[in-house]
Amino acid sequence: MNISENSRVWIYQANRILIQDEELAILQMLHNFTAGWLAHGHALAALGEVLHHQFIILSVDEEVAGATGCSIDKSVNLMKEIEQKFNLNLFDRFRIAYRQNNEVLSCSREQFEELIKSGQISEDTLVFNNLITNRHEMQTAWEIPLKDSWHSRVFLF
Repeated sequence: MNISENSRVWIYQANRILIQDEELAILQMLHNFTAGWLAHGHALAALGEVLHHQFIILSVDEEVAGATGCSIDKSVNLMKEIEQKFNLNLFDRFRIAYRQNNEVLSCSREQFEELIKSGQISEDTLVFNNLITNRHEMQTAWEIPLKDSWHSRVFLF
C-alpha cells in the first residue's frame, strides 16, 4: 500500500528479536487488522509492518481518514494480543534500541547507562527515537546519533 509520508505512526518495540515464524504471524495479524480497521465507520488507510525484527509499526494516512480514540484503542488491544500470543513486552518505554556494528540491539535503561559508562556507547552511537509521529520522521529522525536525540537529555556524558 502506498501511504503518505505525513501518515501518523505508532512504534512498538519488542523486548527481544522476533524469530521468522513469529514475524510472519505478526505480519498476518497486522494485515488482517489494518484491512478492517475503521474509525466511526470509515475505513482507515493503514499499514502494519515489522522492521529490524523487533519494531512493530502501525501507520495511518490521516489525509484519507483520521484515527479516533476508539480506533486507537483497538490498535492497542491488538498489541496486547500480540504481547500475550508471543510472550513479548511491547510497552516498555525504558527499553532503548541502538545500532552497534550495523546490528540493531536493545537493552534496559540501566544497561544502556552502563554501556555509556564503559565507553561501549558514545554520543555518536545511533539510537532509535520511537517518539516520532509520522512516516517522514521515520526517514529523517527515527535513527539518529545519541547526541541529537532525546536520550542525550537523560544520559550524561
